[in-house]
Amino acid sequence: MRQMLRAVFAAIVLAALTPAAKAQVTVFAAASLSDAFKQAGDVYKAKGGQAPVFSFAASSALARQIEASGGADIFISADRDWMDYLDNKGLIAHDTRKDLLGNHLVLIAPSSSSVAVKIAPHFDLAGALGGGRLSVADPDSVPAGKYARTALTSLGVWNTVVDRLVQAENVRVALAYVARGEAPLGIVYTTDAMADAKVKIVGTFPDNSHAPIVYPIALTKDAKPGAKAFLDFLEGPDAAAIFTKAGFVVLK
Repeated sequence: MRQMLRAVFAAIVLAALTPAAKAQVTVFAAASLSDAFKQAGDVYKAKGGQAPVFSFAASSALARQIEASGGADIFISADRDWMDYLDNKGLIAHDTRKDLLGNHLVLIAPSSSSVAVKIAPHFDLAGALGGGRLSVADPDSVPAGKYARTALTSLGVWNTVVDRLVQAENVRVALAYVARGEAPLGIVYTTDAMADAKVKIVGTFPDNSHAPIVYPIALTKDAKPGAKAFLDFLEGPDAAAIFTKAGFVVLK
């Protein structure tokens, strides 16, 4: 966690080094949004806007950084809990809050894997792991990990694998463990799996096995004036096309 916070803080420091950078909008976004938000930033710049500064990490780390020392103009979380956390502390502009995107939870394996898994109540996830471990984001704080634990618990298999987890600091690290072959299976979002050709989806968790995967977005209470323009862009049709192509569900 300290390493994540240091990385977030470093991004803030870099953004403040020049007068021009001080005018840039800083966006703290859940790690699973990395590719899509970078593309959105490029399109926004191409249309005449100033390129935003992004900091991608676990929603938990980003929310705690905002609480500790601010630094963000826009925050987008991979669950409602961490947005609620900041909202309840008066650290976001509540009237700008909106549920922007949705996603799905999937079980992945390396693309070369021959494992076959059918996700259903009491499915043999432990057997599918063989002698390996299940890669998940930290289930105690990171949204992807929390969704994973809820899904496995509702399906009656959490207790069969809880001692065989490799816990990652965010969902993209969990993805990387599987992509590198360091874990035979992992749980990530559909969009993460689509972003890496080194993994494949072997099963999709029923939506009713966990809370809805929702990405709320909002301006922070001290957001720069220019932040509203980028927020509006993210809620508009150009960004929606990027998000849809990446596999997100665009919420109206």
